[in-house]
Amino acid sequence: MKTKLKYITILIAFLFFGSSIADESQKNIYVVPIQDVIDLGIPGLVNRSIDLAEDKNADLIIFDIDTFGGRVDAATQIKDAISGTDILTVGFINRRAISAGSLIALSCDKIYMTEGATIGATSVVDMSGTKQSEKSQSYMREEMAATAEKSGKNPDIARGMVDEELSFEYLVVDGDSLKVEDIEGRKEGKLITLTTELALKYGISDGKSETVEELLLELGIDNYNITRLNENWSENLVRVLTNPTVSSLLTTFGTIGIISELYSAGWGIGGTIGIICLTLALGAGYITQLASSTDLLVILGGLFLLVIEFVAIPGFGVFGLVGIVVLFYGIYLLLIPDIPVGPEVYSEALDGFSWAIVVGIIGMIFLLRLIGQSAFFQKLVSTESNKTTLKKNYKNRSKVE
Repeated sequence: MKTKLKYITILIAFLFFGSSIADESQKNIYVVPIQDVIDLGIPGLVNRSIDLAEDKNADLIIFDIDTFGGRVDAATQIKDAISGTDILTVGFINRRAISAGSLIALSCDKIYMTEGATIGATSVVDMSGTKQSEKSQSYMREEMAATAEKSGKNPDIARGMVDEELSFEYLVVDGDSLKVEDIEGRKEGKLITLTTELALKYGISDGKSETVEELLLELGIDNYNITRLNENWSENLVRVLTNPTVSSLLTTFGTIGIISELYSAGWGIGGTIGIICLTLALGAGYITQLASSTDLLVILGGLFLLVIEFVAIPGFGVFGLVGIVVLFYGIYLLLIPDIPVGPEVYSEALDGFSWAIVVGIIGMIFLLRLIGQSAFFQKLVSTESNKTTLKKNYKNRSKVE
């Protein structure tokens, strides 16, 4: 009997330790999508994913990339987050990594591409596709080169993805000098965009895979657990709130609402709408690093001057006028990205801000009129009016008695 118990104990211990060893050998893989337009909502997803992967001691993070690009400041935040982790990272270019997407891909330790994928064309342009100033191009050119060097990629190709004025005939790949004849962008006047085969040939890509599972096999990982992450509701909300049009309208509605409230008796709908709009716009901007502490201080300074005008000084004077100017200047600063920009960016921001003010004023007037004509508002006003009349009647009655 004792002998049987001994064998059973040994068997249980063997099964326990065997399963423990199997679990320890299993690789913990995280897959993070970077797809569609690169905006200020995606850095939140990337930072959250990296933090979670680090907390869970992940072995590998795969960034599933399929994008035509987007905001440079958002891409730079993503690049910094990826470069800052000690976990092995792979950029899986699942069809395309164009413009800002190529910077994100190059920030990864390794790059794998699907058949027929592309990477490149990273010149900095505005929303209409017009190339921006040399200041912006220079920043992006060297940002790409430095990122490529860090991950062991060729910096000359990275620069050529940004600047069509560069040209070369030879490249050094794995210590060998290769004459380049099959990259169209090697010529002056052409931006570099690489296909999967060219990226493999010139060392930009480390391999070719069609799926995440196939990529893992290429890396020699056959025992793994995959955790796929996606945007949560708050990150989706931030993406909407940081949209330039939405952000401009929110800040304009907020400013007009508060100003109208300061110059009216009591507290009403305008002030409530103003506070909600400004809170949404400034909160989203601060979370995504679009609004700096300086921007917020300028806006708060403008609001403070308006409060002084309203509380301490009757009428409309210097404090009110300066407060409005400072407030609108702070809101204008929110539209300027935190990267080197040229004069055309300031001009675009001013144009967008001007249109937002015009649309915001029209929208606020329409909204207040719509609310004022609603049955609920009319009932509310009627109720308040009745209360006032009753109070007056009660006072008059008391005096008579």
